Formats: sequence, structure tokens, C-alpha cells
Amino acid sequence: MFSDAIGNLPGLGKFKDPSWRVGAWLCSLIVVAGWGSILLMGVRDPLGGIYTLFPLFGIANQLLAAIALTVVFTVLMKQGKFKWAWVAGVPLAWDLIVTLSASYQKIFSDNPKIVYFAQHDAFVTARDAGKIVAPAKTAADMDKVVFNTMIQGSLSIIYASLVIIVFVAAMVVCVKAVRAGGLPTSEAEDIPSKIFAPRSFRPTAAEQQVLDEWKEAGLDPTPVGVHH
Repeated sequence: MFSDAIGNLPGLGKFKDPSWRVGAWLCSLIVVAGWGSILLMGVRDPLGGIYTLFPLFGIANQLLAAIALTVVFTVLMKQGKFKWAWVAGVPLAWDLIVTLSASYQKIFSDNPKIVYFAQHDAFVTARDAGKIVAPAKTAADMDKVVFNTMIQGSLSIIYASLVIIVFVAAMVVCVKAVRAGGLPTSEAEDIPSKIFAPRSFRPTAAEQQVLDEWKEAGLDPTPVGVHH
């Protein structure tokens, strides 16, 4: 997500090439360092563990699914397979609607029980008033919750923004593909299979005849792991 997103920025297009090792290593280092810092925070600060990681993992997982579906949808469009694009397009639309609307609520709602920034403001207000609010037990815990909720909210904005950038860039490509009737892709050409197998568990008479011919020729028509 990170490399594909920054690859859409001016002058950074090379980051979109996954075979460019420098870019791949650099992006991997940045992302791993980011998650590693949060994991370290969870070890050193219990209030920064499950309270911080669990919501972020859930958001990142679903947004990553949106990225994957966007890629599949775009490849189908570039290949000119417009009538099959709905296979990826329908789940992509559903994923984006649910995940981005949930992200919007987690960022902009005023309910402190579900929203990072609202919770942040509530703890700041309570801390300034000298109060201790659960799950914090001390004034130091209050500071930790204030800090952690700001990280949660900020990362949620970054995640959603990255997905939106990639989606918009992909839709631009899709529009170009529709207008041109398809675009060149880097996908490998289809190679016709030389393996024969019945379409169901029970071969038809014609399929059984072909199977017998293969066996008579000393060939094994059945793919590895498939038995009839």
C-alpha cells in the first residue's frame, strides 16, 4: 500500500515497480519500523497494546483487501475484460463503502467510546481537571491514553488516505482502458493447459474415452492432487 501510494506522487513513480529493490527495501523498512514501534509500545506500555493494536490491525486488514481488489479490478479493465470486471468490482465497492464509512466514523464521530479523537479530547479534559478515567489508573496512565489515541487517530487517517489515493489512481487508469478498449499490461500471457481432467467427479462417456486414450498412450492426464 505504501509503495503503490507514494508511487502515484510526482517524481516517485519508480516506487510502483516492485522489482526495484531499493524502493522495495526502503518501503519495507519504513512500514516494518512503523509497526515495530507500535509493537514495542504495546510491550512497554500495556495501555498501548491491545487498545492501540487491535483496532489498527482490523482497519489495515480491510483496507489492504480493498487495495487487492482494486488491483484485480484494474487488471481486468486493462485487459479489456469489461464484462467480468464486476467479479472484483462488486466486493470492492462493498469493501470500500463499509471500511471507509467505518473509518469516517472512527475519525469524525463525537462518541468517545468508539472514536480516537473524541476519546483523546475526553481524556485531555479529564486529565486537565485532575480526574482519572478507566482504563487509566494513574495520572501517568492518562498521559499514555492521550498519546496513544492520537497515534490511533492519525494512523487511521493515513491508512484511509493511502487507499483513497490508490483507488482514485486506479479509476483513472480504468477510464483510460474503457476509452481505448483495453491497455497494455505486464501480466504474463495465458498458456493453454496440456492437462486433461473431467469437469466433475464423474467423467462423462466422452471424457472417459479421452481418459482411456491418454492412458493407452502412457500419459497421466490427471493433475497432481486430483483423483477420480
